[in-house]
Amino acid sequence: MSTDAAQTDQLQAGPVEIRVAAPRMVPDFITILGLVFALGLIVAAIAMGSSNANFLNAPSFLIVVLGTMAATSVSYAWSELKHVPGIIGNAILRRVTKPSVMARTLMDIAVLARKKGVLALAPLEEEVSKDSFLGRAVQLVTDGFSGEDIERVLGQEVDSLAERHRRAASIMRRASEIAPAMGLIGTLVGLVQMLAQLDDPSAIGPAMAVALLTTFYGAIMGTVILAPLAAKLERNSNDEAMIKTLIMTAASAMARQENPRRLELILNSELPPEERIVYFE
Repeated sequence: MSTDAAQTDQLQAGPVEIRVAAPRMVPDFITILGLVFALGLIVAAIAMGSSNANFLNAPSFLIVVLGTMAATSVSYAWSELKHVPGIIGNAILRRVTKPSVMARTLMDIAVLARKKGVLALAPLEEEVSKDSFLGRAVQLVTDGFSGEDIERVLGQEVDSLAERHRRAASIMRRASEIAPAMGLIGTLVGLVQMLAQLDDPSAIGPAMAVALLTTFYGAIMGTVILAPLAAKLERNSNDEAMIKTLIMTAASAMARQENPRRLELILNSELPPEERIVYFE
């Protein structure tokens, strides 16, 4: 049987059952384990040391943490900073939508639209609304928008999403740059205090240790915590943008009444190699 004949048979098969998995927030265990393991190594190295050095110092900690927060806030508006707790949560809890599963769902919808027309998608509105972006895409198709209009409307939403995520990641990235600098500032403050006590040689060692602790805290906060979280936010943003791009591509193809076989090729070209699908046998 030729490829065209096999494709026609599949398009003329029985009713297509569409199941849309609602995106859900799940803990990103790799991020959590990575942070715990990195901080655990530092704590273990301190515990295994032979000295009785005290690595806890409240003034140094406050200079680094509060100083980083204050300096970072200068670069952004309150409307952006108030979302920081949610930004950190998005790095630890991520929305899970497997690209290959979404691609197959889109192919199912495209086959239904090809068989019965785009108006046949109207009864699916409740099911596809589990994913808000997919629901809007299907609504645009059933309302008769052209492929160009769908790409324009949904493309602007994807661009806005990418910009919001870029700003969120930039806050964490900026904080990761400021934290080591605040550690250095705290060290300079400690050195000045140490030099003021040169008449007491026994106080030089402890004062120097306190001065270096701010650099220690700043390096941990910037390099171990903030910079990896910023990278994770950028990665999650790219993954979510890819899912939305797949939806936009499929909706545009359905509005143009394109062959689902062509849509499969286009979706696979946008998917990572390990996520590509084989829909038509």
